[in-house]
Amino acid sequence: MATTTQGAGVSAIKELTLRGIILGALITVILTAANVYAGLKIGLTVATSIPAAVISMAVLKFFKDSTIQENNIVQTIASAAGTLSAIVFVLPGLVMVGWWTGFPYWLSVAVIAIGGILGVMYSVPLRRALVTGTDLPYPEGVAAAEVLKVGTGVGGVEENRRGLKMIVWSSVVAAVFATLAQTRLLVGEVAKAFKLGSGATAASSSLSMLLIGVGHLVGLAVGIAMFVGLLISWVFLVPHYTSIAPQAPGVELDAFVNGVFRNQVRFIGAGAIGVASIWTLLRIMGPIIAGIRGAMAASRARKAGQGDSLPLTERDLPIGIVGGSILLLMIPIGALLYAFASTDPIASNPTATIVISILYILIAGIVIAAITGYMAGLIGASNSPVSGVGILSVLGIALILAALFPKVDPQATKALVAFALLVTAFIFGVATIANNNLQDLKTGQLVEATRGGSRSR
Repeated sequence: MATTTQGAGVSAIKELTLRGIILGALITVILTAANVYAGLKIGLTVATSIPAAVISMAVLKFFKDSTIQENNIVQTIASAAGTLSAIVFVLPGLVMVGWWTGFPYWLSVAVIAIGGILGVMYSVPLRRALVTGTDLPYPEGVAAAEVLKVGTGVGGVEENRRGLKMIVWSSVVAAVFATLAQTRLLVGEVAKAFKLGSGATAASSSLSMLLIGVGHLVGLAVGIAMFVGLLISWVFLVPHYTSIAPQAPGVELDAFVNGVFRNQVRFIGAGAIGVASIWTLLRIMGPIIAGIRGAMAASRARKAGQGDSLPLTERDLPIGIVGGSILLLMIPIGALLYAFASTDPIASNPTATIVISILYILIAGIVIAAITGYMAGLIGASNSPVSGVGILSVLGIALILAALFPKVDPQATKALVAFALLVTAFIFGVATIANNNLQDLKTGQLVEATRGGSRSR
């Protein structure tokens, strides 16, 4: 199996191949496991495009007919699949609230798959606005393209060898450190809560190799921004709120400080993300509308038999298929929501609740896809505030449910929380895939990927 492109008198160029799909799947398993661990441990996941590209080139160099486009397919598979590991920010909540006792395999697969496909569909009309018709820098997408170009050009074999060697040795060092930390021969992290004036705060430090790697990927500018956010949170906000709500008798200082951070300070951060998201959406609304118009014009050209005359960058998946797929996916979403709506209080008014929730997913999906895609273009997929967007998503559906069911007993609240988390899981799938997919489309543009079209060289 191989998809190739060729022009008159030009040899075929391998792009979508069986070996590339298999290699992408194998890399996905490794990098997704690492991302799931990072997400559960420190609340951060990182884009896997660059390490996937390095590994791909190191393996495919043994095949003389491998191409930069084939390597791009491998890194796209690995990065797009790996980014869905961010679903660990949502689904474990169903276990934490006591709705699930484990993770139902097929139900989890269905939620992740539907959210991922929706993310792809939403990102198609956004490509024109946020990739080809913008000056966004896409730092990680450009970096992945440069890695692919270097690795397949002059001196690329040596670059691959050094890159793979660095990945192997850094993995060994991280594994040794983690082992020593687990055996208590080394200290992995240090945290201390202490009084500060009339309030309290905490300071912590982690020696994890994982955090060092994440810090290297996000870069100095983003690292400084995160550090400033930490100062605002722990030097000002936490001491302020702990001073106006004194520590209750019998409550340990650590638990008191962490509780204030989780229940008050974190939501201030989510509010800041919300305001920034609205401003971002207003800035890019014009290009998005122009991109949708362009997609519709290209669709009309195809129907008129003029598809072959369209430039390669205008050959998107037809907008009719995109819209139809999005609407069709609302059917399984409705079925899954109905299964969650079989208990009170939602069972008393399931139809209205499910219809409103589906409309919320449709509207919030396109908004959040645009925001996360823009942030990927501005600061990179690793730095895009997907988890913060998830908090806003769950707040939105929570407000809707609170309006539909204003008076419920504490026992029934669990059903509403579980329902809100399920709705958020679909939106989160859209956010993560749109975030990563637009970055990969930028990489593909820079390495002249065909996206299924034909071209010559």
